[in-house]
Amino acid sequence: MISGPGIRLRAHFPVAALVLLAAFAATLGAGRAEAAGGRSVQFEGHAVHVPQGYKVVRVGAHSRTCVRLDRRVVYLGGPSAEQRCPAGPILGKRRAIVVGSNQARPRAARASASRATDPPATASVSGSVFTGLGFDTCSAPSSSAMAAWAESPFRGVGIYIGGENSACSQPNLSSSWVSAQTTAGWHLIPTYVGLQAPTSSCSSCAKLTAVAAATQGAAAAEDAVTEAIAIGIGTGSPIYFDMESYSPTASATKSVLTFLEAWTNKIHELGYVSGVYSSSGSGIADLAAQYGTAYPSPDNIWIANWNGAENTLDTVVPSTAWPNHQRIHQFRGGHNETWGGTTINIDSNYVDGATVGVGTPAVGESDPIGVLELTGAPAKGQVRVKGWAFDPDSPAEVLSINVVVGGREGQKGVETFELGPVANIVRTDVAATHTTAGPNHGFDVRFNTIKSGPEPICVYAVNVALGGNRLLGCKTTTIPVAITISGLRATRSGIAVNLTCEFPAGLECPGHLGLRTTYKVSTPRRRKPPRIHAVTRSLAQRTFHLNGASWHRFVLPLSAGGRKILQERGKLRTLLVASIPGGQRSAGLPLESAAARRASARR
Repeated sequence: MISGPGIRLRAHFPVAALVLLAAFAATLGAGRAEAAGGRSVQFEGHAVHVPQGYKVVRVGAHSRTCVRLDRRVVYLGGPSAEQRCPAGPILGKRRAIVVGSNQARPRAARASASRATDPPATASVSGSVFTGLGFDTCSAPSSSAMAAWAESPFRGVGIYIGGENSACSQPNLSSSWVSAQTTAGWHLIPTYVGLQAPTSSCSSCAKLTAVAAATQGAAAAEDAVTEAIAIGIGTGSPIYFDMESYSPTASATKSVLTFLEAWTNKIHELGYVSGVYSSSGSGIADLAAQYGTAYPSPDNIWIANWNGAENTLDTVVPSTAWPNHQRIHQFRGGHNETWGGTTINIDSNYVDGATVGVGTPAVGESDPIGVLELTGAPAKGQVRVKGWAFDPDSPAEVLSINVVVGGREGQKGVETFELGPVANIVRTDVAATHTTAGPNHGFDVRFNTIKSGPEPICVYAVNVALGGNRLLGCKTTTIPVAITISGLRATRSGIAVNLTCEFPAGLECPGHLGLRTTYKVSTPRRRKPPRIHAVTRSLAQRTFHLNGASWHRFVLPLSAGGRKILQERGKLRTLLVASIPGGQRSAGLPLESAAARRASARR
């Protein structure tokens, strides 16, 4: 086939037709091209134009030459099944021109990369957790090489399925290859090499932009899923975005996180599991700093840290982050290993996370899929969540939805709400994308909470059978503080105030009242002017419990210390703070001592 910058083939052609197409395409405009420099070479009876600055490499049917799409090379003959490429992805924009094919049946090249073909694939393999050693290499090894490596300790293998910066040619990667390797017991790690960070050191890479990061991340996810489906990798499978190392400046970090947020959201919407590969010192550190917040973290991370440790631990990733078989660790970079008489240049990984496993999971073991579209606070003490979800194992069944206010499941201080089977609203858009599920899988629910202020709202779809619950997403929502202060006045012994709980009836307002003051004091210093500084002191405090939709008048006497301060100072500016979980209200009130009031009266 022909592939190169700007060339996209979208139909199947026999090899002979591809060679003729190559010759025809090369001949067209040859006069214009040669005017700008270049030369012609003969290939299978046809003249092929070679642009100025391009090398020519002839690739035989059994050649071990690595067809690298990032180089200015005209390859006469496509990549062979036994090509030897370096470990890890070859990064960069596609510049190579590939004329002809050594494959019996070239797949329509969605991307400008050489890849094996099968008839249009029916997705047949899905996700499973694997724990053990894995390797990754730029070009998927041939079936014979994989069979030879059955003698190795590795059972996981990273495969590069596409992406704008994926310059690995893939003569072996096809749906039949995927089926054969998973049937043989291999666990695949699909990886997509898309746009890189703005501060990536890859000078030839296409890079994401701050202004379009969200759009670019979603587009990458859609393309990655299309590539996965083309080779028989179905819903429920993980796809890892390869975000190579970058300088984590504030602007780069913000852009990368925006891009990966959109990637994760769209991957989830399309029914796949989100993963991210990156360096411990950049992408992984930036993601770890967001874990546990409202940021939609990927389901799995792949940590690049070549420290030789065969585990998934890393100093930048807390033990509480991605704790449930959700990590891969690339612990050694490119090196040769030989097993069964076959040598491959690989990166080594310890895998304890999502892979594409053997066949489709047994019925009842798939996790739900869905999307959290909206969270809000339509009233004080009230939360709204909207989205859709269904379980592929029981696509017609109405799913239950759980909501955690204040963080994720298992974190301290959160409120968990089991809303029950509420995902039953008609959603024709869901039915159009997921035809086996039908339309009755939307949810739009409001419920009461005692929390207030900015809170992460995390929504889970409850699994019907043996799989796990699926986090649909987290969004931060500001819940209005449901307490008001009125009728504040001074009394002989302290203050009096009306507090109103604006939670709905049936909820309680547990809280705390505190009266404090801040004033300046002078500290003498030897042979220097006195130092003036501000101090804050508590004057009175108490707890309270109100019922929703009710009010009460509280009298708050000054403490002994508070009375002493007022007597000494005569006049104080005070602040009353009424606090409830997640928020507070405050109001100011001047206080005068009895002596100060008498002095004012005499004047």
